[in-house]
Formats: sequence, C-alpha cells, structure tokens
Amino acid sequence: MSHPVSQPIRFYYQGRVQEVASASPTRTLLQHLREDRHCTGTKEGCAEGDCGACTVVIGSLVDGELEMRNVNSCIQFLPTLDGKAVFSVEDLKQPNGELHPVQEALVECHGSQCGFCTPGFAMSLWSLYLKQEGQSEPLCRKTIDETLSGNLCRCTGYRPIIDAAHRMGELPPVRFDREALAAALQDLQRETMFSYTHDGQTFHAPRTLAELAELRTAKPAATILAGSTDVGLWVTKQMRNLGDVIYVRQVKELHKLGIVDGMLEIGAAVSLDDAYQAVLAHYQDASLHELWQRFASQPIRSTGTLGGSVANGSPIGDSAPWMIVLGAEIVLNGSQGRRSMLLQDFYLDYMKKDWQPGEFVEAVRIPMPKANQRFRTYKLAKRYDQDISAVAAAYAITLENGVVRDAHIAYGGMAATSKRAPLAEAAINGKPWNEETLKAGMAALARDYTPLTDMRATASYRMKTAQNLLRRFWMETRTEDALPASSVNAFAFNERSAA
Repeated sequence: MSHPVSQPIRFYYQGRVQEVASASPTRTLLQHLREDRHCTGTKEGCAEGDCGACTVVIGSLVDGELEMRNVNSCIQFLPTLDGKAVFSVEDLKQPNGELHPVQEALVECHGSQCGFCTPGFAMSLWSLYLKQEGQSEPLCRKTIDETLSGNLCRCTGYRPIIDAAHRMGELPPVRFDREALAAALQDLQRETMFSYTHDGQTFHAPRTLAELAELRTAKPAATILAGSTDVGLWVTKQMRNLGDVIYVRQVKELHKLGIVDGMLEIGAAVSLDDAYQAVLAHYQDASLHELWQRFASQPIRSTGTLGGSVANGSPIGDSAPWMIVLGAEIVLNGSQGRRSMLLQDFYLDYMKKDWQPGEFVEAVRIPMPKANQRFRTYKLAKRYDQDISAVAAAYAITLENGVVRDAHIAYGGMAATSKRAPLAEAAINGKPWNEETLKAGMAALARDYTPLTDMRATASYRMKTAQNLLRRFWMETRTEDALPASSVNAFAFNERSAA
C-alpha cells in the first residue's frame, strides 16, 4: 500500500476545534491536557487507569448519535481522540462564572478534603448527571456506586461524595447542548483512513474492514490498539516503543452486534459494557451480571473491548472462563482470509495464541442458551470493585433427569492460560448431580491444575477456593433444595442495602 500522508489530530475541546500535529502518537491525553494545554485540574495518580484522578468525559458520534462516556485520560493516546470531543473539569464552570450543580453539590456536601481526587469524581458525576437529564426519578445508590467504581479517594470515606450525587439532581438544572456538539463533531468525521506520523512513528485509524486487512498485511508487526486499557500501560509503566499503531475502533464492521448463524456475534470494537449488556439479554444470570459490575470499573468497561480482552489472553482475565464453558468462538481475519475456532483452542500457552502473521480479531461469537443448561461464573478478588481476580471460575452443565451431561468447567488464575478442567468434567459427566459426584469433581480439580503462588494468592488458596466454587455451583444448581444466590453470595446483604 502507498505511504499515507500524515494528518493533524482534530478534536473538540473548550468550545472549539483543536489541532495537534507535533506530539508523539503515544502521548496520552492526560499529558496533553496538563503539559501542553496547562489545564491542570485533571490529575495523575496511578497512570494505569485505576485511581480515577485523571477522569475526563469523551463525546463521540455512534451511528449519528452523541455518546458521552467517562474515561481514564492517563491511558488514552492522543490520536484516538480524532473526531471526538474532550471535556475536563475546567469545562464545568458556567459561562456566568457559577459552579455547575455537580461542583455545587460537592461543596455543599463536603465531598472534598485534600482535593486531589475531586476533579475525577466531579467528571464521573457529570457523566451521570448527563444520563439523568430529563428524568424525574431520583438516583439509586447502586447506580451511583457503579458510576464511581473507577474513582478512589483516601480521605472522605465516600459518604459525602455519594450525598453529593443525590444532591446534584436537586439543584437548579443546567442543560447540556447535545445538538450543538453533535453538529460540531459531524464536521470532524473522516470517510477514509486517518494516519498521523511523528518522529518516524505512525498511528493508523482505518475506517473499513478492507482498509484494516490491507494495512495489517502490510504491517504485520504493528501494534493493534482497541481500548488501550492494557496497551496503554505498556507505554506509561514499561516505557515501551510501540512502533506503528493500528487503531481498530473506527472500523465500522467491527462494531457489529447481533445474531449470526444462531450465535451472538460481537465485533472486536464493541465496548465491554455494550458486549456484556448484549450477552445478558440472552443469559439472564445473576452471576454474570455481578461479574459485569465487578469487571474493572465503568471507565475501563467504556473504553475496553471484549475482542481486545480475549486477544490479549491474560491468564487472569475475567471473561475467558465463562466464554470457554459456553463454547464461544473467536473469529480471525487477515491476508489468508477469515477463520474461526473455539476460544479454548486459541490459547496455546502463557501469552501465546494461535495467530497467523497479519491476523487480527474480527469478532467473538457466543452460543445461545441451551435447554436445561445450568450456567454460572464467579470472581474472587480482594476488593469487590476494580480488582484483578485471584481466581475466576465458570461452569456450564446440562441436566437430563438429574444426570450431568456436557459438563464444561474452566478457570482463570489457575494455569498459564484460562483453561478447562478435563478430569473434573469427566468425573461428573454421566453421573447424578449429587454430593458424591460433586466430591469426585472437586478431587479431580487437584489433578487438572497446578496453580502458582503470587502477590494475589497462594497456590493452596487458589486450589481450595476453586474446589469451593465448584461446591457453590452445585449448591445453586442441584436438583433438590437448590439455594438462591442470596443464600450463598457474600455480597448479597450489601446489594440489598444498596438497593
């Protein structure tokens, strides 16, 4: 393919279109705001998308509709903002100089002490404020907690901030002009691939699957970028040079979401939030809904993608185990054409996948629920919100007259990859789903895995909890006296209180 002409990055900020033509392709939005624009309200706390001090709100056009999401600016590369709008805490001040209701509520409710984290909280609350425009129902505590799941504070204990979330809706409203912003962004949209070059490094943002396939064939060593929730840390923490970057979030075909050949197909550019919501429309399972809430934080789920998560292939990823037990497939594309395989076969060893040169993830496919299928997934971590799993577990069995058929068991955090437990599956397949069968399965798990001891858990803890999670699954799905989730979920009381 011909050498692309470098174009300036264009985005909307502080009431006008901004252009950047001389920044590194991996310069973060946070660095640009603080160091280039001297808008220092946005803070750097962790530089890895955990603490939320750097939270901003990004506006983008999705199928012609304006979408506003709170994101971590510390791991968003500046060229990914091309064609979008950026709002930082400086934008909350009203034209007459008065505080926005979000800010006023934080003041009234004493929601700030040292103040370092406060701008991030304000921006997450503003994203929630925008979602509530035109609604008369007061905010529920659960919605507030989910919105603030990516914001950490060491001073206030959160109660005054939650009070402010309730209070902001009681103050005189301030309307956000969505129509004007949508019109401004429409003028920034590009029909063909966007390429930005600086200091020998090029950032490519193809618009079509054909452009992506041709580019990937020409540049098989380029770094594929989707949500930047992991790749961003390669730069901010490991100081790696990514070389040329191929950004896939602008490829229209990768945003597909629907039923194809009897399976739910989720394009590689679909956000984690949208992907989980789509899966839950078919698998109305409380454990999967809880995993969705506990997967990182709202800003991470807004920017990360399910396709990127499975492509990364972390052995402690939360999504791979439940996808594996459901028989999910991964769809790959490249110079040799399209191919698909079971997700479980894609993972070869630690961070090694069944890639061909020049391939990329096009989509993942989730089978529809089966008759008499029992499915659960669980996450064990030190914190409820925004923590990496020590053990992630998933189970799917079919019960026929009380007998186990087609048992699928998979764990994350127990091996070099997320993988199934063939010996445990064999121990329960074809057997009555009773405690004797359960114990045989639990014993077999000790032969399926040899977990490691690391900073998150010891090997013995991992094995014991993996076995106990299988027992929990049995208790919830046994044919007699099955227990509801509220009886076995350690967080059930908190969830009832939050509601």
